Amino acid sequence: MIILGVVLLILGALLDVSILYTIGAILVVVGAILWILGSMDRGIGGRRHYF
Repeated sequence: MIILGVVLLILGALLDVSILYTIGAILVVVGAILWILGSMDRGIGGRRHYF
């Protein structure tokens, strides 16, 4: 999710498409939150790992 967010951020910046930039930023933030919570051994939505 983080990698997809970074790719969309880069594409949004290069192609000057604001919706790609916005969606990419949201995906990076959500991916980082899930990664942090997963590393703290917290289950989210009944799942321990998201990989």
